[in-house]
Amino acid sequence: MGSPIRAVTDATVLFSGVEGGYGQSIRLLHPDGTVTLYGHLSSLLVNRGDKVDAGQQIGREGNTGQSTGPHLHFEVHVNGAPVNPARWLAQRGISI
Repeated sequence: MGSPIRAVTDATVLFSGVEGGYGQSIRLLHPDGTVTLYGHLSSLLVNRGDKVDAGQQIGREGNTGQSTGPHLHFEVHVNGAPVNPARWLAQRGISI
């Protein structure tokens, strides 16, 4: 628990705080309008409005909210709709 969580691409922080079942979470807005969500974090290292660079640490993995064990909950939303995160990352040459 506590592994570094990093922004997948450059972005602006839309939200950093407690969000329902996600517990401590961060939402990032990327230049193309995509929104990524990082949930169940143990610590938040950014604030709303911050600009972050690809690879910058934004938090630490955790077990907050409705979680059964330490992990990162990661979502990608394009035009407001969820998409397959693995495919989205692969299309950008980002390995997981």
